[in-house]
Amino acid sequence: MAAVFTLAQLVFVVPRLGLSWDETVYVSQVSAHAPAAYFDPARARGISLLVAPVALLTSSVTALHVYLALASGLGLFLALVVWRPLRPGWLLALAGLAFGGLWVTQYYGPQAMPDLWVALSALAAVGFFLRAAGADRAWVTGRDVAARHPVRALAGLAGCMGCAALFRPGDAVFLAGFLAGAVILVARWRRWQLLAAIVAGLAAGGAEWVIEAYARFGGPLARLHAASREQGGFGLHLGVWAQLRAVNGPTLCRPCLTGWHDPELSLWWLALPLLAALGVWAARRAGRLGSSLLPAGCGLAVAVQYLFLIGYAAPRFLLPAYALLAIPVADALGWLLTGVAPRWREAATALVGLGLTLQLLAQHAVLGHEVRGTVAFHADYGVIAADLRKLGVIPPCVLKGDQFIPIAFLAGCASARSPAGAKRVAVLEQPGVHPPRYARHWQRHRLPGTGVLKLVAYLPPHD
Repeated sequence: MAAVFTLAQLVFVVPRLGLSWDETVYVSQVSAHAPAAYFDPARARGISLLVAPVALLTSSVTALHVYLALASGLGLFLALVVWRPLRPGWLLALAGLAFGGLWVTQYYGPQAMPDLWVALSALAAVGFFLRAAGADRAWVTGRDVAARHPVRALAGLAGCMGCAALFRPGDAVFLAGFLAGAVILVARWRRWQLLAAIVAGLAAGGAEWVIEAYARFGGPLARLHAASREQGGFGLHLGVWAQLRAVNGPTLCRPCLTGWHDPELSLWWLALPLLAALGVWAARRAGRLGSSLLPAGCGLAVAVQYLFLIGYAAPRFLLPAYALLAIPVADALGWLLTGVAPRWREAATALVGLGLTLQLLAQHAVLGHEVRGTVAFHADYGVIAADLRKLGVIPPCVLKGDQFIPIAFLAGCASARSPAGAKRVAVLEQPGVHPPRYARHWQRHRLPGTGVLKLVAYLPPHD
C-alpha cells in the first residue's frame, strides 16, 4: 500500500508541481540557489532539515519532489510497521489505504510541508506507546502484547515525539498532552518510563524552536504572541465549518468565505467520526479497546486546535488526525469484513468494496482539480521570474510585494520586508494596487504571466 501511495504521487502530482510560497520558505533556508526567505515565528525547522540533502545539491524542483515522494512512502510504511504487533498486515494495509487514498495526503506527500510528517510521526509514536505499555491484546493470538524490547519501544516513542516537535511543536504539544493524560488516567499504563519518554522526546524536538525563540524573538512567549498576530489571533473559533467548506479545496481558506464545493464528495468527512466510533466498538468487543481508542483520542486532540482555536482552514492541517483515525477506521472495516454474521458477510464485503472504490474515485477527482489549479499558478511564478531577468533584475537583487517569496527564489533574489537601499530591486503588485510610498515614482512594467497571476513590477530608475 505504501508503494501504491508513492506511485500515485509520482504519476499524478510530482511531474507538474512547482514550489509554493510555504515550500519556498522552508527550502530556501538550506538552498544554495537563492538567499533564505524570512522565517516567520509560526514555523519550525524540521522540513528544512528534511530537504537539506537535496536542496544543498541541486535547485531542481522535480528532484526535490521525487525525493519527498519516495521518503513519504517509506515513512508511511515504517509508521504502519510499528503497529505490526498490534494488527495483522491486511488490516494495516486498510489503514494505509484509508489515509494514503485521501487527495490531501497524496497532494502534500511530495511537497516540502510539515503536516504529513507530523502525521506519520504521531501515528508511529502512538504505536510505540502501546507497544511499550504492553497492555492490549494482539489481533490474532488474543494474548496480551508484552513489549519484547520495552527499551526500544520507549526509544521509538521518544524519537517519534521528537520528530513531531521538530516539524510542528504545537501539534506535538497536543499529542503529548493526550498521551500524558492517558498515562495518568489509565491504571495499567501508569508507568513513569512512558511519561519520561514523552517529555524527553518533546523537549529534544522542541529545543531548536525554543533556542531560536530566544535568539530572534525575545523568548518562547514573545514568539507565540508574534505567531498569533500573524495567524489572526488564537482563541475560540468555530473552525469546524471552515474545515468542512475546505475539505475539497481550496488548499488555503483564509478568510473562509467560499461556498461548500461538491458536498457530495465530502460524505466521507461526515462519516469519519461514525466509522471511528464503530472501530472503537469493534475493538472493545475483541478485547483491544486501548489500541483503538488511544489513536482515536489522539487524533481528536491534535485536531482540536484547527477545529476550534483558529478562524481559517486548510485541508492539510487535519492530516495528523486523519493518520491516527485511520487505525479505528481500519478496525471498523475489518469488523465489517470478518466480524458480522456469516449470512451478512458477503453483502458487507461488497459494501466495503464499493465504498472504498467510490471514495478513491472521488478523492482522485479532487486531487486532479487541485493539481491543475496549482500547476497554473506555479507556472506563472517561473514566467514572471524570467520576465524580471529580462528587465535586468538579476542576482544580487531583492523582491518585495505580491507573491514575492516564490518568485524571488526562482529569480535567485532575496525576499525582504523593505528593499530600500538595494541596487537591483523590484516591487510586485497586482494591477490597480498602489505600490509602497518609496516606489510610487518608479518605472512601471506589466508582467502578464500565463493568465492566472497578473502582476505589475515597479523598478527604480537607472542611474
